[in-house]
Amino acid sequence: MRVLELLDRLIAFPTVSKDSNLALIDWAQTHLVACGFDVTRVPSPCGHKAGLVANRGGSGGTILSAHVDVVPTQGQPWTRDPFAMTREGTRLYGRGTTDMKGFVACALTLAEDMPADAGPVSIVLSWDEELGCIGIPHMMDAVRALGPQKLCVVGEPTSLRMATGHKGKIAWRGVCSGQAGHSAMAPMFRNALHGACDLVSALRREQAALIADGAQDNGYDVPCSTLHVGVLRGGTALNIVPDSAEVLFEARHLAVDDPADLLARVMDGLTGIEVSRTFAYPGLDADPDAPALSRIRALSRGLIKVSYGTEAGFFAPMLPTVVCGPGDMAQGHQPDEFIDIEQLTRCVDMLRALV
Repeated sequence: MRVLELLDRLIAFPTVSKDSNLALIDWAQTHLVACGFDVTRVPSPCGHKAGLVANRGGSGGTILSAHVDVVPTQGQPWTRDPFAMTREGTRLYGRGTTDMKGFVACALTLAEDMPADAGPVSIVLSWDEELGCIGIPHMMDAVRALGPQKLCVVGEPTSLRMATGHKGKIAWRGVCSGQAGHSAMAPMFRNALHGACDLVSALRREQAALIADGAQDNGYDVPCSTLHVGVLRGGTALNIVPDSAEVLFEARHLAVDDPADLLARVMDGLTGIEVSRTFAYPGLDADPDAPALSRIRALSRGLIKVSYGTEAGFFAPMLPTVVCGPGDMAQGHQPDEFIDIEQLTRCVDMLRALV
């Protein structure tokens, strides 16, 4: 099956987010041009990566969107070469088989063999999604230049169910300032770690308030917006009052919750802390009954919301957007990541019927 051949080729490109993806992008660009697509290449600001916006047929069609970067394999107990696709029974093993080169292979298979009566199709391939949707904002001007389109499908793994929602995410870095001094005189100096602990306590209070009284959406495993502290560090020695501490924290928020308001409530009354945003991506909250979604809803295998973030929120302000792709995210980012062949063949069939 052609989709398996294409996935095998894609897996062989070790496009871990920290590394260049240009070899894969060069190959995909050549492939799409040979399939009759007009291709716009979007370089990353650093020049070591790029994305593609490819179109065949003009406006009024379907956008198929995917990222080509994958997470690292270091430290994971792989029993197979992660960058050489291995077939065992009905499973295909390799880094990115599920997240999300499987969908890329399906889209490229469609590009090779477009139905004669197919409508316009665009394929968008981005970089550094795994680092917080870093690449896709740089590509949106090229996407808008395609003209009005009717639907966007972001092919993250949903077991081919149509996902209409996920939370947005914003990550912050809080730098807490203090005064260095000998610990024997500790009360005379401002301890930066105390400020960091105050910030953590404020985040916990706001989380409790969101659980008790915040907006709720039972489509998610955790129905409210969430606040999380991932890193707290500071100090150099036990006998020195630390003059600086750092807290890395995030919000994963429902569409109805403004993260700026969440942060303002957390920071109310706190001093000596400078907060900066490190990255963010918008959430998705599509109407499952929208007429533009009726076709893919009929072709999909159910209706869900997902707990992980995607690039869908960048497309949603422009056109109806859903997340729907082959594989189960439970396999994503795992050692011996795999996808079932049936998921790929069904996805190709779904895309052909959709366009």
